[in-house]
Amino acid sequence: DFKVAGTEKGVTSLQIDIKITGITEEIMRVALDQAQHGRLHILGEMAKALTKARDELGEHAPRIETLKIPVDKIREVIGTGGKVIREIVEKTGAKINVEDDGTVKVASPDAASIEAAVKWIKSLTSEPEGGQIYEGKGVKVMEFGAFVNFFGAKDGLVHVSQMARERVKNPADVVKEGDVVKVKLLGFDDRGKVRLSMKVVDQETGADLSAELGDEARDDGPPPRRDRGDRGPRRDRRDRDEAVG
Repeated sequence: DFKVAGTEKGVTSLQIDIKITGITEEIMRVALDQAQHGRLHILGEMAKALTKARDELGEHAPRIETLKIPVDKIREVIGTGGKVIREIVEKTGAKINVEDDGTVKVASPDAASIEAAVKWIKSLTSEPEGGQIYEGKGVKVMEFGAFVNFFGAKDGLVHVSQMARERVKNPADVVKEGDVVKVKLLGFDDRGKVRLSMKVVDQETGADLSAELGDEARDDGPPPRRDRGDRGPRRDRRDRDEAVG
């Protein structure tokens, strides 16, 4: 039993099972010559159907993707009693295996399913980066701006001053709940809250307009809260009433 595998360029592996002590060099030469003719014939027939390997797997070909997450983020992916990972599996259709060293394997015959699961996992284990542009969805509109969900479960504020180049009187005229918008992460305020901007991002293309806007794109953050300064303690209402009386 003699098996030979290879390409047009040569032999990559071979296997031989014999019950005798050995074979001669001449027999081996003949066997390899026959194997070459057979191999090239088979490759020729294969080329009629597919001339070269596909750049990507077929849409429904089984596949697996591996990624690494910080060990201390494993609990974020698993969730209490496995709640989070079950939700990811149910909604994406992918199979997920999380190992103790942070290795995560995502498998599915559907490329879109894997992509959705990987994106979800990354949103749970990564942190947004300042200066980056993200796509988000309006979740709450207030008189001072709009909160946008832009990075997994993370929300950030687009202050009314960062919603558009022109003055915005009513934030609801620019963003409504459920609207998909593009935002740039400007940074974090002194309380760690996320600050986002819409006006420095082209809402059609997602291009960063900061350089084009110049000083107009500068963000000084929302105005600080006013304090009473040196005006002294607030007088009791009764004291004020007595003074008036």
